[in-house]
Amino acid sequence: MKILVTGGAGFIGSAVIRHIIGNTNDSVINLDKLTYAGNLESLTSVVNNERYVFEQVDICNRAELDNVFAIYKPDAVMHLAAESHVDRSITGPAEFIQTNIVGTYTLLEAAREYWNTLGNDARKAFRFHHISTDEVYGDLPHPDELAGSPLGKELPLFTEQTSYAPSSPYSASKASSDHLVRSWLRTYGFPTIITNCSNNYGPFHFPEKLIPLVILNALEGKNLPIYGKGDQIRDWLYVEDHARALYKVVTEGKVGETYNIGGHNEKQNIEVVQSICSILDDLVPKKSQYAEQITFVTDRPGHDRRYAIDSTKMSKELNWQPLETFETGLRKTVQWYLENQQWCTNVQDGSYQRERLGEIATQA
Repeated sequence: MKILVTGGAGFIGSAVIRHIIGNTNDSVINLDKLTYAGNLESLTSVVNNERYVFEQVDICNRAELDNVFAIYKPDAVMHLAAESHVDRSITGPAEFIQTNIVGTYTLLEAAREYWNTLGNDARKAFRFHHISTDEVYGDLPHPDELAGSPLGKELPLFTEQTSYAPSSPYSASKASSDHLVRSWLRTYGFPTIITNCSNNYGPFHFPEKLIPLVILNALEGKNLPIYGKGDQIRDWLYVEDHARALYKVVTEGKVGETYNIGGHNEKQNIEVVQSICSILDDLVPKKSQYAEQITFVTDRPGHDRRYAIDSTKMSKELNWQPLETFETGLRKTVQWYLENQQWCTNVQDGSYQRERLGEIATQA
């Protein structure tokens, strides 16, 4: 197969490309605008492979998209290009609307027009795989809210049938893109598949996100900021497990289906940070403990309290399970950042120094 991966220089996109080039015979066309979070240094292991090619293209640029489809004639699209940081969406939602909604629309139309030119067999085999987030579902009841309820320990999970209720400009823009993708299937018969994943973590993660930010701040002796009480719960998915799942979906998934992909690792944010501190105490010991750097700051506006995914469908229909536990994956992640300090320095390029984002709405 020839697979067009949008956002392939980003965190999840680069993991998908490394997986495809390293574990299959498929070819990849990496299409990325190279915003602050897209870095080709995450792809040095595949850059010289004859089955890999890079095109610097904005998904909002229809003419350039048409050119890419005409030149490379892909068999499938894996659409990961997106603005993805909630705090940035609070400060500046316009970029999220443009990239995640308008960009997805533009890509859908370019892909559909290309698909219409294919012969019958190629049309039937073609897939447009849209990669989304569990944040489109809003949040789930928190254990604190269910004390004494009949649910007991049986806390609800996100399933493929969960209603959408996005809370942030980011999640609303991703929900919008999901709806566009479904409508292109229903209206035009365009062969789409959607996946919604839980929080990813692992190597090559841009340092604005919780886990890499905490690791780097800890090593530099800086504060480790925790929003609110730190009791927000996330389901953590190791990025390489996610990459395997996404490839399963694009090659084996059924057109028109949605698949939820989770890590089976519900953790409070404070637990995540404490776990990182414990690993650093072991790997890079110092006189004081890293947990002493933890500080609590004003919570994010509209902060969802709990996400958790039911991945039963992925397991039963596509025979996928995560290979990493949170403990094994987190240790691998911390070790990677310890061994790749130069990557961290290079990708931050002076425009972002791990300052807090999204504070304008907090102060309003």
